[in-house]
Amino acid sequence: MTLYPKLILDALATVRYPGTGKNLVEAEMVADNLRIDGMKVSFSLVFDKPTDPFMKSVVKSAETAIHTYVSKDVEVHISTESRQAARPEPGKMLPQVKNIIAVSSGKGGVGKSTVAANLAVALSKLGYKVGLLDADIFGPSMPKMFQVEDARPYAEEINGRDMIIPIEKYGIKLLSIGFFVNPNQATLWRGGMASNALKQLVGDAEWGELDYFILDTPPGTSDIHLTLLQTLAITGAVIVSTPQEVALADARKGINMYTNDKVNVPILGLVENMAWFTPAELPGNKYYLFGKEGTKRLSEELHVPLLGQIPIVQSICENGDKGTPVALDENSVTGQAFIELARNVVFQTEKRNEELAPTEIVHTHK
Repeated sequence: MTLYPKLILDALATVRYPGTGKNLVEAEMVADNLRIDGMKVSFSLVFDKPTDPFMKSVVKSAETAIHTYVSKDVEVHISTESRQAARPEPGKMLPQVKNIIAVSSGKGGVGKSTVAANLAVALSKLGYKVGLLDADIFGPSMPKMFQVEDARPYAEEINGRDMIIPIEKYGIKLLSIGFFVNPNQATLWRGGMASNALKQLVGDAEWGELDYFILDTPPGTSDIHLTLLQTLAITGAVIVSTPQEVALADARKGINMYTNDKVNVPILGLVENMAWFTPAELPGNKYYLFGKEGTKRLSEELHVPLLGQIPIVQSICENGDKGTPVALDENSVTGQAFIELARNVVFQTEKRNEELAPTEIVHTHK
């Protein structure tokens, strides 16, 4: 039996690509590298993305079609190509980003997202190029805090890849899963789906050149943290706590997650949020609602810097709800506290980079 290209192409025309319903020839998925050598046939199938979910089944169907319509004796070699370049491998996703800072807390309700948002604004105020990723997949709050709830990021083709363009507000590049889901519905995702969404927001987005990339991580210790640690080489972590004993106990767990032997992410320092309450009409008074200086004592005990103490002022909550982070007003008491926090984060980051080797991503052993 003599093989020739039309025989092979006619067989491939019987295979439909599930994504469009078109056959492989009609969909122009058969590359022009068809080679025939006696009873050996080799060619490539071209897919839009390297992660195409139908890739394996289509390759198998193409092989079966040739065996069915041409001859079962044909030796078939099919390779795959993609029109879109592959996402960079973990650890190499943000080549133009100098420092990646994870803002973390052992428990919810300590104001971690407020600290992350205002730290990003304060760093931008100090003249740094800043990106902010809302990695709290199940409870995204950054779209509201930056008053961009109606924003919908678009994709642009850059170097052969479809890249998400972050939203820009107050000089900060911002992405959140909240831009892609209905804000009035709970996000019911299994861990793997959430992790994949997060990898897209990191690796398939055009973050460009940044001095600081701030990650607002979910509370506690979860799959999402592991995904971040396996995907990004995190420069250092900032742990947020309130002075309460119960919050401090959870802060210890958060610190342990980053400092254990397998992870080795340096702790840049602790932030004591809700350190005291000062009423607007009595600016000189401090009321310690959640205990006094508990986070400060924990920082001394663990020999970790205390980066800042942020007081409770009604405007923090109001400004967060209005989408105008309080750090925008450098003259306010809290605005000054966040500028001071940002300066301390810069100092500790530079110190860390001078004294320690770059962080490596966490590798899983299968």
